[in-house]
Amino acid sequence: MAPGHSTEHMAPTSAPGVADRLLEIAAQGVRHAAELLPVPVIDPLRESGLLRRPGASFVTLKRAGSLRGCIGSLEPIRTLAEDVTENAYAAARRDPRFPVLEARELAGLQLSVATLGTQEPLLATSRDALLAALRPGIDGLVVRSGTLRATFLPAVWEQLPEPADFIDALWRKARLTPGAWPLQLQLSRYRVETVETRL
Repeated sequence: MAPGHSTEHMAPTSAPGVADRLLEIAAQGVRHAAELLPVPVIDPLRESGLLRRPGASFVTLKRAGSLRGCIGSLEPIRTLAEDVTENAYAAARRDPRFPVLEARELAGLQLSVATLGTQEPLLATSRDALLAALRPGIDGLVVRSGTLRATFLPAVWEQLPEPADFIDALWRKARLTPGAWPLQLQLSRYRVETVETRL
């Protein structure tokens, strides 16, 4: 999952054994958060090779199809197993858009884990060039301008299928003016592997 790895390294995360373990780790993190327990302690040395490597992930929670929390990492700063654990816990307790998840909400909660592939720089020099370069439904996009940064996962294409709407909403998330093209703008895209379950 780390930058410099090819997207082929993403595929094993959707293999049955690895996918099941990712979801098990994430579910444990969410349950600990909802039951007011500490973040679960994960020993990477006891995990499979992929889960002990550096990795970046996003954990998304939904209830009845509506977002209930989403926290993630853009850079591989710890092992994938630890990253999923921390992000699952944070999605349930630390997403500033939502109140802390309560234990009564666990039943039926939809849980998904997206593991990120390589960030690929996008050298678009205008909004039109970016619109032409984007692959709807495939690309996650990161925008950086000075200290401002924001990302949309590929799943956001489901709500914003038009590239122009996708870009404008991401600009607003990054606190940039839609349609503006700052001089220090940096863009990168990535793909994800997603596994999901219901608690």
